[in-house]
Amino acid sequence: MYTDLLGKKRMKLGLHIHTTESDGKKTPEEMAQIYLDAGYDAVAVTDHWRWRASGQIGGLRTISGCEYNIGGQDTAAEGVFHLIALGAGEEPIITDKTDPVHIIEAVNKAGGGVVLGHPAWSLNTVDHFKLVKGVIATEIYNTVSGLHASNRPDSSAIIDLAANQGVCYPLIATDDAHYYDGDQCVSYIMLDVTDGKTTDADIIRKIAEGEFYATQGPEVHMTRCEDGTFEVRCSPASRISFYSQTAWTAQRNLWGENLTFAKYTPNEFEKWLRVEVTDAEGKQAWSNIVLL
Repeated sequence: MYTDLLGKKRMKLGLHIHTTESDGKKTPEEMAQIYLDAGYDAVAVTDHWRWRASGQIGGLRTISGCEYNIGGQDTAAEGVFHLIALGAGEEPIITDKTDPVHIIEAVNKAGGGVVLGHPAWSLNTVDHFKLVKGVIATEIYNTVSGLHASNRPDSSAIIDLAANQGVCYPLIATDDAHYYDGDQCVSYIMLDVTDGKTTDADIIRKIAEGEFYATQGPEVHMTRCEDGTFEVRCSPASRISFYSQTAWTAQRNLWGENLTFAKYTPNEFEKWLRVEVTDAEGKQAWSNIVLL
């Protein structure tokens, strides 16, 4: 557990990880030792089409998980959906392996929640976002999607386009570790567990309600003030960036050294807002979207 700048207790969670039980390069036991050594409180092992129940591996807590991937390489010919099932109390019953809505409903029925994986890598569109409206979150950053044969780890652009059309999900960051040569222990979420509630059901509910921030190390906390402005507090950063529907604004970026505070005053027409923080080493943190 970790205590943040605001005095809240946080769990460090890795929610998209592969092992030799599908196409990962490390055994579950090797993976567990790697993530334990990096200070993770729990992970979800999400091997392709291989559901794993909650439990523990080598002393590391595991949240039940599976990755149901639909579609192949040609994103123009067919939709590509990688659906990360988390927290189901029993294995979801999947009778149609081609229908993302069916899979989402099956996971929900089994007591879990679904995250839409790496929408930029999959070239998902706003229409795709609308189709999978039953998901509890989407990935804003996916580490492995920027390595080896991939080059689209950052999904912020499609997320912002979707927000412009009123489709907003909580935003998680994950490793999607496969190779363990730079795609491990990079991107994760810090879940608020100040209330002491840490069951799988609690974790799924808190992800759906956005009670976390996504990060590669930095902290980020955005607060709405009574006058309608927003304040950001963060660990020392070299850039604090605000994103909304406005094409440009003088408030978009704050640059400097050891930045720990910023303020944003929305324009009258703005409907949503989020913030990214980048530290001196280039590591990032992402807030969830706030509806204005």
